[in-house]
Amino acid sequence: MDFAVLVAVACLFALVTGMNDGGALLATGLKLPTVRPATGILALVVMVALVPLATQAVARTFVHRLATFDEPGGRTAMTVAVLSALTVVTVLSAKGRPTSLTLAVVGGLTGAGIGWGLPVSASAVALVLAFGLAAPFVGGLVAWGVALLLVRWSSARGLGRWHWAGFLLQTVAYAANDGQKMLAVFMIALGFSGAPLPYTSLVAVLFGLGALYGLPRAGRTLGQEIIASRPLHGVSAELASGTAVIACALLGMPVSMTQSVAGGLIGAGMATGGGRVRWYAAVKIVVAWLLTLPASALLAGTVALILSST
Repeated sequence: MDFAVLVAVACLFALVTGMNDGGALLATGLKLPTVRPATGILALVVMVALVPLATQAVARTFVHRLATFDEPGGRTAMTVAVLSALTVVTVLSAKGRPTSLTLAVVGGLTGAGIGWGLPVSASAVALVLAFGLAAPFVGGLVAWGVALLLVRWSSARGLGRWHWAGFLLQTVAYAANDGQKMLAVFMIALGFSGAPLPYTSLVAVLFGLGALYGLPRAGRTLGQEIIASRPLHGVSAELASGTAVIACALLGMPVSMTQSVAGGLIGAGMATGGGRVRWYAAVKIVVAWLLTLPASALLAGTVALILSST
């Protein structure tokens, strides 16, 4: 029973991840015709399927470094963690506070592990949180520098080529880092290690379907609310967030691509005049980030404790 439920939850999680993350990845470049949405979603699906064949460092962090889910009750605890993360993200999004699903998963895994009595590594959790907090600031700083360079050296035609480069970098970074939370849930659900192509392909297809559905909403959030965006800002954010997230992936540290993109948009906006940044929207998103992890951890921990006691 636990097996069937967790597999169903894993499939649902991949769909919701596509809705939450896929549109956000495409949103930054919507004002440039270089990468059409259909082409972008196809590129994301291919990268999510293929990049984990080369590295699963971040997936292993989710599965083994935060808490140990291969002990008795581990599948149930993982189910509680994922459902708690989805619940918190859904509630915050419904209240107009878009947030990070990766933060929610880290909180859910930590809370469920503690509530169920599984071994939880406080040092690993603290390290992941430190990288997660740093990623938006690093993305913003890099985007600020990139935007200044593009203003000076790139023409309108050249910006289209940089958009392609930035988008491809971003898709590789997402598949190597943030997107591996989906693979981690399937690893626990189906009990495999590594990244067999049939499983990564299933994850990628479910993610693509979710991205197709969620593109309009996510596009409005990042593409319009946080900044009065121009193509320059989107390209700078793509290049910056891709660089920051790949660097974290090399260390096996899960970070949120949407957080890095948001930071990149703010940094690029600051480089071309801070008046373009809609600070009220930025503050609203940051507050949602701060609420996400403790809320997910508390919910998952409470439910896991109740279930483990029955």
